[in-house]
Amino acid sequence: MLNSFQQAVKIGDLRKKLLFTLFMLLVFRVGAHIPVPGINPEAMAELLKGQLFGFFDIISGGAFKRFSIFAMSITPYINASIIMQLLTVIVPKLEELNKEGEEGRKKIAQYTRYFTIVLAFIQALGMSAALTKTGAVINSGFTSYMVIAISLTAGTAMLMWIGEMITEKGIGNGISLIIFCGIVARIPQQIVGVGQEISGGIIGFFNVILLIIVMLAVIVAVVAMNEGQRRLPIQYAKRMVGRRMYGGQTTFLPLKVNSAGVIPIIFAMSLCMFPATIGSFMSQTSGYNQFIDSYFNFGSVLYNVVYALLIVFFTYFYVSIIFNPLDVADNIKKNGGFVPGIRPGRPTAEYIDKILSRLTLAGGVFLALIAILPNFVIAITGVTSLWFGGTALLIVVGVALDTMKQIESHLLLRSYEGFVK
Repeated sequence: MLNSFQQAVKIGDLRKKLLFTLFMLLVFRVGAHIPVPGINPEAMAELLKGQLFGFFDIISGGAFKRFSIFAMSITPYINASIIMQLLTVIVPKLEELNKEGEEGRKKIAQYTRYFTIVLAFIQALGMSAALTKTGAVINSGFTSYMVIAISLTAGTAMLMWIGEMITEKGIGNGISLIIFCGIVARIPQQIVGVGQEISGGIIGFFNVILLIIVMLAVIVAVVAMNEGQRRLPIQYAKRMVGRRMYGGQTTFLPLKVNSAGVIPIIFAMSLCMFPATIGSFMSQTSGYNQFIDSYFNFGSVLYNVVYALLIVFFTYFYVSIIFNPLDVADNIKKNGGFVPGIRPGRPTAEYIDKILSRLTLAGGVFLALIAILPNFVIAITGVTSLWFGGTALLIVVGVALDTMKQIESHLLLRSYEGFVK
């Protein structure tokens, strides 16, 4: 692997892509330490001590806890992209744009950018109002609201630009790499926290070893699920086109076990955080907040059951949007293909849908288990400083595999041996 990496660095254009990607990620890390004007950092750190916002602080690389200009991270852009993806299926005009090819997709991408700014500004205004009530804003007032909201919105717009530049001129998917970098950047700080727990006698070395074993097992499971697929055999009949014979070969249709990625987790987490977000605008002693704190907190049974069910539901929902068995069956039929033992057309679509439903159930249950894993890890190991749950591992492993494959494709184009053997 190291030998392959050295050979990759020697390639001029690939070396430039790697250096550009690293430079953009460095800009992200610098911006994560630039504070938003008018915020009391001590009050923010005290306010965000709980685990409710832990995941968002993880993916922002600590920017959320510091309340820097990148505090909202890239989540408004992710939400805007998901909503636009859903609207592409529902709104006929957007569906037509999507079918126009590259130009149509560019217009949809432009709409997504505008929508991201709108979502980011609305979210920033809500955060400003909520922080004012908690006393984290030094000087409350309209001017302070606008300064905080504009700073946060500008930070999100900057991250959106960085992500798109990495995708266009660097290596890998820019948005995914920003989240990856944010998660990895927190690891040293969390390791220091584990060391403090060991020195303080809170946990022992056995707990840490057990945590490492659990994490390695989760990484293996994530890799297996991300790469796992059901290969559906497709037979193409022989046919004459002019004077040439086509077809007569067997291929396969790959159906991934985890087709939805981490999107169902993001959807479910947004809904589960909605009750707590409403409670932040109310008095802490209200009956509503007392119910949330007692029965719907991060580690409660009710929260985790609802969270897991929502993940399974959104897994089915998202897969049904991105994959249409009827269209796939029609394309196979038009090209003279068929599934052995299954009639072409609707019977093939029903067969694909049946297999896909089973795979989606397995993928949804796996995502649900990964999402609620931190609670079990904390209960078993007793380690609370290393908040590196299954969702974070899922993102890190997925992005690492995707980036490695892209680097390998560049190497293979130049007849170099790839990273994966």
